[in-house]
Amino acid sequence: MLYPPNHRSIIHMDLDTFFVSVECLRDNRLKGKPLIIGGSGDRGVVAACSYESRHFSIYSGMPMRLARQLCPDAIIISGDMDAYSKYSRSITEIIAEASPVFEKSSIDEFYIDVTGMDRFFGCYKWGSWLRKRIIHESGLPISMGLSINKLVSKVATGESKPNGQRHILEGQEKIFLDPLPIRKIPMVGEKTGQFLMEMGIKTVHTLRLMPIEMLQAAFGKNGTELWKRANGIDHSPVVPHSEQKSISTEMTFESDTIDVKMMKSVITAMVEKIAFQLRKEQKLTSCIAVKIRYSNFENVSMQRKIAYTSSDRTLIHQALELFDKLYAKRLLIRLVGVRFSGLVHGNYQITLFDDTISDINLHSAMDRMKVKYGSKSVIRAVTLDTSSRIRMNQNLFKG
Repeated sequence: MLYPPNHRSIIHMDLDTFFVSVECLRDNRLKGKPLIIGGSGDRGVVAACSYESRHFSIYSGMPMRLARQLCPDAIIISGDMDAYSKYSRSITEIIAEASPVFEKSSIDEFYIDVTGMDRFFGCYKWGSWLRKRIIHESGLPISMGLSINKLVSKVATGESKPNGQRHILEGQEKIFLDPLPIRKIPMVGEKTGQFLMEMGIKTVHTLRLMPIEMLQAAFGKNGTELWKRANGIDHSPVVPHSEQKSISTEMTFESDTIDVKMMKSVITAMVEKIAFQLRKEQKLTSCIAVKIRYSNFENVSMQRKIAYTSSDRTLIHQALELFDKLYAKRLLIRLVGVRFSGLVHGNYQITLFDDTISDINLHSAMDRMKVKYGSKSVIRAVTLDTSSRIRMNQNLFKG
């Protein structure tokens, strides 16, 4: 049975302060303490912080030097992305086993379409059961929102934190959203929020009453989306986890080769290219694969699950390790390829646990140049001498 967009039942679940919660689970002594996770030293960056730390106005992305000044008694530890990815996968398995259709939208965030379940069990009752199961089996706190669409459910989850749940009944979406500050609406970031505040728009209710033409004039096509969100309108579907995309590219050599140094520089260039594509789309990968086609057209490949990342440095290292393990025959090679899969949305675009502020600024500046001038405008020196010797598939394969 097909249900119209305004008669769906969508659950949103979000793990509370995920990195911090994992660390507290691993070391019970950290619970209730002002905890900061991030790069060590004053040049590092805050990757995550506990609610207790937030009372001191500490937030993710803040320079560690400033965080230390705001809360001298804070406990500071480096992050462990391997551990966070492991817990993320275990929770994904719990949700996958129980849910009819679910989408993993980030490392710690999920949408579940439970439309029609009211006829058998009750959507809110079922969601409460699943949330309790996740808490019991993982030991991690998780919050939940239920409504007719993904947008309102996500906001409801945020309003139920920490470790709570909320059901916005059909028809109550505007009543729920109206009194909230505009920054509670997804897509309203710092700059957009400041601009709206300068227009005298402080609450969702005021934003909702704005003429759509005025918002379009101020924000272009985003003005229409802002108006829809303020009115609780969102028809976007829950994308089944198994259908989420991969991204890959291949390079065919002009002549078959056994030049390992050259092939590694080619793989480095490929990884750099599609890692930039990941960051541009604000995605992370959790699985990398390397493919080889020998001169006799035999194809071999090898893949590896990794901690969620879109870091060039991390992905290049993994790809070259896979190539070394895969290329055993020492035969002429016709083609090499790299594929990222297990993609989720995420803002952890660089290794916040390791990178310094200068590293982060450098990564951001390089990506801005690539966006403006093309992906080949900034490349690693090791790949320079290969560009004239290879022919690259310009299309990124998604599917």
